[in-house]
Amino acid sequence: MSLQIEKAWVNGYKANVELQFQQKQSRLRGTVMEETQNSEYEYYDRLLKTEASERTTRHGDTPITETPHDRRRNSIKDYEWADLIDKQDKLRMIADPTSAYVQNAVAALNRKMDKVIIAAATGSAFTGKNGETEVTFTGGGGNTIPVNYVESGSPADSNLTIGKLRRARFLLESAEAIEDGEVATCVLSASQMQSLLRTTEVTSADYNTVKALVNGAVDTFMGFKFVRTELLTKASNNRTILFYPKSAMTLGVAENLNVQVAPRVDKSFSVQVYAAGTFGAVRMWEEKVIAALCDETK
Repeated sequence: MSLQIEKAWVNGYKANVELQFQQKQSRLRGTVMEETQNSEYEYYDRLLKTEASERTTRHGDTPITETPHDRRRNSIKDYEWADLIDKQDKLRMIADPTSAYVQNAVAALNRKMDKVIIAAATGSAFTGKNGETEVTFTGGGGNTIPVNYVESGSPADSNLTIGKLRRARFLLESAEAIEDGEVATCVLSASQMQSLLRTTEVTSADYNTVKALVNGAVDTFMGFKFVRTELLTKASNNRTILFYPKSAMTLGVAENLNVQVAPRVDKSFSVQVYAAGTFGAVRMWEEKVIAALCDETK
């Protein structure tokens, strides 16, 4: 039960319940593939690439190319949020807090969904017939841009630079990880946005685009659609940002966010605000996810 609700009692200063600033919507749900999943585990089959055979004789046998298959296992988990509002508290307040509590609950679950997607991007994936073989992110090879990456000269730690953007683009394109015309997503934090402004010369043609990006006038640059969130993993000073096309990951959703507001008989008829969701995410292809380490002190 929330014991802090007395702060919202009528005191001559506030007439409404205000939500603390926070990310309220899922910003990453639309950047990945989404499937309905109603079982604990779901398996997504993958077809691996093959080579065509040269025809060297007339009326010869038809060459049979065995297409290699494998699969990825996705697991879903239940997430929930609940709090109680005492009926006496509601009577002492000018504004009914129920709707604000609902907003707070939904925002918490939306952020959890983004955290699940972020974790899946660089976490272990599971493959094999029964999904028992672990595939680590580094197993894809060459899919992490180090914090000290430079295009030329001596390595030096940096935040996000134009060079790191170019490197991410190169890694995705050289692996044929982006379909023709497909726009990949760059997930980053506010620190990386500001770093781009600091590392780009004012006279550069890139500067005006980056400035517009930071101001929200545009959301794409260098073939990436930029999505900002402060939920990305950070170890010491280094933030791990992500680059991927939509087909890189799959989000399985069994239950969209379900919200219930009802009195609890066992809690003296206090009103309970309850929200729940069931979902999980899996990385489908290592080659389609690029991570870049960014030193936020730079």
